[in-house]
Amino acid sequence: MATVKMQKPICLIDNDESGCMCVRREALEILEEITQPVVVVAIVGLYRIGKSFLMNRLAVKNDGFALGATIESKTNGIWMWCLPHPTKEGHTLALLDSEGLGDVEKGDTKHDTWIFCLAVLLSSTLVYNSMGTINNDALEKLHYVTKLIEDVKVKSGSKDDDQSTEFISFFPSLVWTVRDFTLKLELDGQPITADQYLDNVLKLKPGSSKETEQYNLPRYCLRNLFSPCKCFVFDCPASGEKMKQMEQLTDTDLDPKFVIQVEDFCNYIFTNAQAKIMREGLGMTGRMLGSLAETYVEAISSEQVPCLDNAVESLSQIQNKRAATEALDFYEREMKQKVQLPTETQEHLSEIHTDIQREAVEIFINCSFSDFKQIHQLELMRRMQSVYEEYCRDNVETSREMSKAAISRVFSSLQTELKNRYCMQPGGYTDYRSALERATEQYRSEKGHGLMSEEVLSEYLSEKEEIGHIILAADKSLTESQQETERLKTVTDEQQRRAEEEQSRIKKQQLKDQQRTYHENAEQLLKKLEKEQGITKQELERVLNVKMKEQRELLEEGFENRAKKMQREIDGLKENKSEVTAAWPSLRSMLEALEEVAKNFLPGIGRLALAVLIALVILDPNTAHPELILSEELTRVRFCEETKQQIPNDLERFDNHPCVVASEGFESGTHSWDPDIGKSKHWEQEKHT
Repeated sequence: MATVKMQKPICLIDNDESGCMCVRREALEILEEITQPVVVVAIVGLYRIGKSFLMNRLAVKNDGFALGATIESKTNGIWMWCLPHPTKEGHTLALLDSEGLGDVEKGDTKHDTWIFCLAVLLSSTLVYNSMGTINNDALEKLHYVTKLIEDVKVKSGSKDDDQSTEFISFFPSLVWTVRDFTLKLELDGQPITADQYLDNVLKLKPGSSKETEQYNLPRYCLRNLFSPCKCFVFDCPASGEKMKQMEQLTDTDLDPKFVIQVEDFCNYIFTNAQAKIMREGLGMTGRMLGSLAETYVEAISSEQVPCLDNAVESLSQIQNKRAATEALDFYEREMKQKVQLPTETQEHLSEIHTDIQREAVEIFINCSFSDFKQIHQLELMRRMQSVYEEYCRDNVETSREMSKAAISRVFSSLQTELKNRYCMQPGGYTDYRSALERATEQYRSEKGHGLMSEEVLSEYLSEKEEIGHIILAADKSLTESQQETERLKTVTDEQQRRAEEEQSRIKKQQLKDQQRTYHENAEQLLKKLEKEQGITKQELERVLNVKMKEQRELLEEGFENRAKKMQREIDGLKENKSEVTAAWPSLRSMLEALEEVAKNFLPGIGRLALAVLIALVILDPNTAHPELILSEELTRVRFCEETKQQIPNDLERFDNHPCVVASEGFESGTHSWDPDIGKSKHWEQEKHT
């Protein structure tokens, strides 16, 4: 997977000449090159308080994002700097430095709100930079958080005023950095951490007055929208005069305590900031980040309310189409490179096709998400099948041409004898038969004719059958002509049988290929859905834990009404979690729908595919043999001689034969699964009813 190493940051989002917000083409072209997952760290905060300095340190540079040493804001819009991640191999670190909020010269609060919103929506970790202390004034200046709920919707047409439960799945983690912090980290005379300092600041005030509600709103939003929340405090970096030359200063010129604090901050970001994740756990690539930025900016420029679900759906359409194209390109490229026509058998072409198709489907599965009704996967299946069928036709035609050329060459001497009528004399038939058999044997001994070799030979010999009868009738020396006629018919029938068997094998293999195509796609789709189910459950569990923690804190702080409201959210999350687990029976209908559409271009799959693939049952570890290793989700099994499970070998395991029994999820009918038995020769695959 590709990344980039930008030498300096460039503008990602800015206003065009007409004043409308836009995404810069140069930045999109750079993001297009990044196929790795991106860890997106964005920083926001009031202007002229050192945001760019922190971002430069994350880039391990002294300069890059403009610092400046005046009261004038240096950053307009959102600037981007993409670099290989320093600690996460295979990831790209995307740093987003945003325009300072609250610039009195600009005086555009709506613009500031959108800058803040974009930083939140595009990042996986948001750094909020403030000055001095976190007091009520600092929180009131963070009114952009409360505006998020007004200006952004999770679902199109949603009228739910409190979407915090859904927002938390889309929003980044939060790191609050406090510059020039001069207070002692103490509470009630006891030392506290920066995180405890932030928790204390975010406590709600009892009461229901308008002033209290206004006081609590930004705190409640922060507690409910961002998880986890982290805090870092920094001493003043240097003396006043040195502050005017920040770009030229080295660590030796800065306060040692400040240097350590910045290093702690950077290490935390490098270690804990995660890749931006889309639905179903797919890591967002640079390409996807660019598309997402375009979608949000387009909504803002057209004065629409950005809708997170719509943005994700739009992105999924772009990404899934791209994934299908890349998978098809891979398939076509590999087939062109590895297939040499004609192949000796249909099976040989099938093996190449099967291996390449498996990798192509894997490319699509790994790069796609939210492919509802498998529209793009089915299109990929159809197009790969079309390419493969073209290879099959070309294989037949190429084989025909080469077989005919070989026959013309090998049988040329016989053709000359026939032309000169050498066989039309006593003993001529015997000579003719001998010459025909020698040429046939030579033809069959040669390689490279391809899969139509016997078919073309059969056609040639059929053409010569009548000539053979004429020569036989003219051969006065043959006294047993009737017996020879019967032998000639037997030879002809045998050749016809060879040709028919060859064609039958070709058709059976092509039918088998269609079944394999369906099975491979369905198998990988089921694995993906299995993984996505686990990720969805984990995300629901994470959100549930956040909400339960918030509920406990509300009860401790005396907010019983808010805690009751939170309980309703918690109950809803628990119900959603149960629904995710119970959703597996619908896989049958999903596979049936997939099969029904696939039949249009894979008529050979019949009804057997579904029976083989309904195997996602929950397996019971209590009935598993010690040499069987169950997957974490308890839906798959593999054999391992080297590693044995630490489970008792008791009578519950029935006997000494390794076995697994489903504990739930089995429907009536025939089901099977394919265990990975490695190189063991002592196991057989069986169908269990």
